[in-house]
Amino acid sequence: MEKIWIEIKSLANRFFDLESDRASYNEIVDGIEAGVEIRGTNLWILIFAIIVASVGLNMNSTAVVIGAMLISPLMGPIIGLGLGVGIYDFQLIKTAFKSLAVAVIISVLASAAYFALSPLNDAQSELLSRTTPTIWDVLISFFGGLAGIVAVTRKDKSNVIPGVAIATALMPPLCTAGYAIATLNLPYFLGAFYLFFINSVFIAISSMLIIRFLKIPNKKWVDEKKQGKMQTYVFIVALLTIVPSVFMAVDIVNRSIFQKNANKFITEEFVYEQTNVIERYINPKDNKIEVFLYGSPLSDFELKRLNSELKDYGLKDAKLLIRQNQINQNMPDAESVRTGIIEDLYRRNEGLLSNKDEQINLLETELKKYKSNELIQDDVCKELEVQYPEIEASAFNTMYIHPKNAEVDTVMMVYLDTSKPIIGTNLTKLESWLKLRLKSNKINIIQN
Repeated sequence: MEKIWIEIKSLANRFFDLESDRASYNEIVDGIEAGVEIRGTNLWILIFAIIVASVGLNMNSTAVVIGAMLISPLMGPIIGLGLGVGIYDFQLIKTAFKSLAVAVIISVLASAAYFALSPLNDAQSELLSRTTPTIWDVLISFFGGLAGIVAVTRKDKSNVIPGVAIATALMPPLCTAGYAIATLNLPYFLGAFYLFFINSVFIAISSMLIIRFLKIPNKKWVDEKKQGKMQTYVFIVALLTIVPSVFMAVDIVNRSIFQKNANKFITEEFVYEQTNVIERYINPKDNKIEVFLYGSPLSDFELKRLNSELKDYGLKDAKLLIRQNQINQNMPDAESVRTGIIEDLYRRNEGLLSNKDEQINLLETELKKYKSNELIQDDVCKELEVQYPEIEASAFNTMYIHPKNAEVDTVMMVYLDTSKPIIGTNLTKLESWLKLRLKSNKINIIQN
């Protein structure tokens, strides 16, 4: 048994060894210290990278944002902080912290200047995704930082550092913070800056752990009291950083579960021969499920049954709102709209329907349009909720309008359930944003 244990230990040491290809201690320290200060060339590269990332967020282009992250020098001072804490080099800690602070200030100002001058100042999904950090961002930055510092301490450098820069996403949060300053949006600023803080703290902590694991000698002798105090500070900072993200993650998980259960409830329970679901809106924040129906109205008995079934889907506290034609006078008659769509589709294309293949191709084209609309619907509704807190529910769909003595026209109908009306310049701005986001020149907004 002892021989087997010795063999297992030998294999583990062989496969998980970090010493065989490690650079010398002096090479590791000198290499990290060389990238700590951001000035001159590094500073200009940082500014250019920030502008590129800001343009990418403005255009909602993931590829451009990734390119900006690859050329950013922000990793240097953060890893330098980890090294300084790991070897108790207080002068290096001060230098790295000063460099990081300068880099952050310049980055945010450069981004704010860009967004202040940009004619497009609407928040896109790439930008919004950097405003709500969670525990998963902690895990990404921690394990990404571990990969980065292990790569830095090797004799032969690899392409790990660029990958870490992309995974931990240091630049986009700073650009988002700049956008928040330019648009005077405090929640965006706090969320984005918190994400950057998470990334920086846990990359530095992971760097410190690997530095100590490799037993790189301390810069100078430090007594146990100072070491204990330093470790306490690191623990407190890590704890204060991680706790809010845990609460945010729990909220996101609960919302996801609510969304999943609500969709399952609608799919399995709203199955009727003469009544169909034309639209649904699920609001996990307010525990609200709103279903738009067309066809024969449901009886009071059936409505009570549907409400009683909620508990079987884990939706005991959910509020179910069912909008039917007769009791939802603000919405167009959905059945007549759907009938009009089908009639108009065939009337406008009856000259093409000479054989079954053409019929199939036509129907597939129309189906793709509806699927495309469904794909962006969830994103747009979430973006509306973030940008306009007064919007409690939203839905949209393309409608065919049949004017008297005129050709059939299409319009994008947008339904908003708001706590207070959106009026004046805010309504004009909302309408312009929806035209751009939904790619439709005709928008009809209905507020409830």
